[in-house]
Amino acid sequence: MRRQAQRAPPAVQEPIKKTPTRRRLLSAALSTTAAVAWPAWAQLRVEISGVGATQIPVALAPFREQSQTGVALSAIIKADLERSGAFRIIDGEAGLDERSTVDLPAWRGRGVDALVAGSAQRLADGRFDVRYKLWDAVRGDELLGQSKVVLAADLRLAAHRIADEIHEKLTGDKGVFATRIAYVLRTGKRHTLHVTDPDGEGGQIALASPESIISPAWSPDGKKLAYVSFETQKAAVWVQDVTTGERRMVANFRGSNSAPAWSPDGQRLVVTLSLGGPAQLYSIPATGGSPTRLTTSNAIDTEAVFSPDGRHVYFVSDRGGSPQVYRVPSSGGPVERITFSGDYNISPTVSPDGKQLAYVTRQSGGFRLMLLEVGATTPVPLTDTRDDESPSFAPNGRLLVYATRSQGADVLMTTTLDGKIKTRLLSTGADMREPAWGPFGR
Repeated sequence: MRRQAQRAPPAVQEPIKKTPTRRRLLSAALSTTAAVAWPAWAQLRVEISGVGATQIPVALAPFREQSQTGVALSAIIKADLERSGAFRIIDGEAGLDERSTVDLPAWRGRGVDALVAGSAQRLADGRFDVRYKLWDAVRGDELLGQSKVVLAADLRLAAHRIADEIHEKLTGDKGVFATRIAYVLRTGKRHTLHVTDPDGEGGQIALASPESIISPAWSPDGKKLAYVSFETQKAAVWVQDVTTGERRMVANFRGSNSAPAWSPDGQRLVVTLSLGGPAQLYSIPATGGSPTRLTTSNAIDTEAVFSPDGRHVYFVSDRGGSPQVYRVPSSGGPVERITFSGDYNISPTVSPDGKQLAYVTRQSGGFRLMLLEVGATTPVPLTDTRDDESPSFAPNGRLLVYATRSQGADVLMTTTLDGKIKTRLLSTGADMREPAWGPFGR
């Protein structure tokens, strides 16, 4: 791989004529050195494939009177639980609800470990009372009994929260189905930054632009998104309030401004700045301000991400001759190489517990998602596709979302960490890119 030191990459010297993604911009670099309301987009549907090695068999009955809500509550719960990879869902009997007297030994005899049933009732004020119970068929007792009074607009969220509660009760780990993801949708020449539920539904458009939007990153409190927009005909970093749509340009220095990463306390961003020379890592206040340099080399240093404890920043550099993942203390200092398998490793993301690193490697001309225990040297492949990009961990660390290509289109996938359960979110006539999974809370 050739690199010309002290020269900004062509991708940042002139406006991008083709739609860039983080991987395409990074490849180019390393080979050289206000909210808008748009019409509703096509609904996404979820396809789940694969079989996990160990799954809890759960019977789920259709929620009584859910048809009057216009939302398939039990179907949403089922899809959430299946997508986690931890459950095998068995269709429960119609007519069961949270008030039923259930024969748990009989369900256990059918190979069921747990049973879920519930109902939805419209109240006089137009809200809905959504109730459910979770029974343990092994122990023969009730585990959960909940009631949620919600607006019609919040019925999907209520179903996600029920799935979260079931997930946590049965596995001990928090569910992530009521969190949010951000991603970029490209339809023709229009680029839109979406914020949706993790199944791709129930969202909003945070930004629409005729120019490219890349590298969305969630603030630790889930209230803001940082991203790169080319709306001024060059790469600049913006921070936007997800609720109000208020936005502010925080990095528009000479040269390229890209790849924002939030510090765990939400006070600072690490960004990649060229400033007329090779791209390096700099720290800036999250509200904008003077940059402080973190790395110093003649190489390209980019794609930063903080460790969960805030002590280190992982990043990609070609300082060793080819792109590899490194890390540096978050205040600057000695650089340590992390990846050693393969000659082209990019797009790192760190698990919430800091123990695992996911990244994209180039193999036989294709790009595959890999998982590496921090401190180890041998990664595990999670996919058999050839165009993987932009991995991001779920906040409970049990799933990854990433972009790839299928049948000529850019799509989003989730995968369990063993690679056995994959979910594909499909849309019609649009390319989905740059996914970022938000934190708990919303």
